Amino acid sequence: MSLLIGDECIACDACREECPNTAIEAEDPFYVIDPDLCTECVGYYDEPNCVSVCPVDAIIPDPDNVENIEELRYKFEQLQRSE
Repeated sequence: MSLLIGDECIACDACREECPNTAIEAEDPFYVIDPDLCTECVGYYDEPNCVSVCPVDAIIPDPDNVENIEELRYKFEQLQRSE
């Protein structure tokens, strides 16, 4: 499942620096996560880095982009090939 940044976002920039897929971008007034690039850090870390650094717990699962671990791993592999 891709992640989503909610309205609680304070645009602190902490999450963007932690994303290994550069899936997080600044948009006015909050940050957004590109579901095509978000692998929830599968392939990099045990847990999503952005969630752990968010000071206001604004990053949640995106109900519109549900993916299982195999799909996230496949997406990670595809992103590695396109680099």
